[in-house]
Amino acid sequence: MKNQNYRKEKLLDIYLVMKQIRLFEETSFRFFQENKLRGSVHLCIGQEAVSGAVIGLLDDGDYITSTHRGHGHGIAKSRDLKSAFSELMGKETGFCHGRGGSMHICDLAKGNLGANAIVGGGIPIAVGGALAQKMRGQKNITVCFFGDGASNQGTFHESLNLASVWKLPLIFVCENNGFGISVPVSKSTSVKDIADRAKGYAMSGYVVDGNDVMALLDVFGECKARALQGEGPSLIEAKTYRWKGHWTGDPEVYRTREEVAAWMEKCPLKRFRAYLLDQKIAAEAELSAIDEAAQNEVEEAAAFALAADEPRPEQVMDGMYVEGWYPQ
Repeated sequence: MKNQNYRKEKLLDIYLVMKQIRLFEETSFRFFQENKLRGSVHLCIGQEAVSGAVIGLLDDGDYITSTHRGHGHGIAKSRDLKSAFSELMGKETGFCHGRGGSMHICDLAKGNLGANAIVGGGIPIAVGGALAQKMRGQKNITVCFFGDGASNQGTFHESLNLASVWKLPLIFVCENNGFGISVPVSKSTSVKDIADRAKGYAMSGYVVDGNDVMALLDVFGECKARALQGEGPSLIEAKTYRWKGHWTGDPEVYRTREEVAAWMEKCPLKRFRAYLLDQKIAAEAELSAIDEAAQNEVEEAAAFALAADEPRPEQVMDGMYVEGWYPQ
């Protein structure tokens, strides 16, 4: 596939989002070390290109479902760093008023149907979202993010089957970062490329470099066009890598420092920055200004969340039940 023509504004916005995600995750890791977060977090440092490129081609009417490693998805979809930090800290100003935490960020107004702590738990939810869009006659799609480990869950196979049978406007995006917790993909998965499993469900499957923004844009753009034309779902496998451990307390004894360092050399942010400069899409001064703006936004959002109110004890059950079904 050849790179399509994307407006400069779109590409620079994707760069901004990727930078915001990177800085958000680095700050979250520091806050964890300083005991300023509620529990641990699962960081997506090194995977920013997938969220930036894919969600960069969506609008508020498009849905996503996310994973336990979903900060990047939530930030790219909602563009609300204050609510994201607040949710991680259990503050009232969070997306879910502090009730969801890191692994349950949700923003229905922006089309984020929610992150899910259960591996593969968001996949059937995405099928429901896409079915609703089709039944309503909407000109929108649903994107389902999941990891390589989820591709071995029953929900994955059941969902791909139904999505294909019903020709839903749904794109499955597997962020293959090489490990399911501490188990390498090669020791848990029967196929070399997870995208090959699309053949069993009569849908198109694509393997793409998950650190290459332009390659992701081209593949996802094609899948989106097909979905909107009523041609059904697709499966994209984005091969990437997480720089940090499975969670913030992971000792990482299952991989070498040399392996991590080699992947850090493939940094998606540096790669996209170099592309923008090499293609003369942006000048160094423009990108430096974006870097500074992202830094300021993240610092402001972090300060806001640190100073935000805790939920009041008498409100602890608010939002837990549908109105009218509150237990007496």
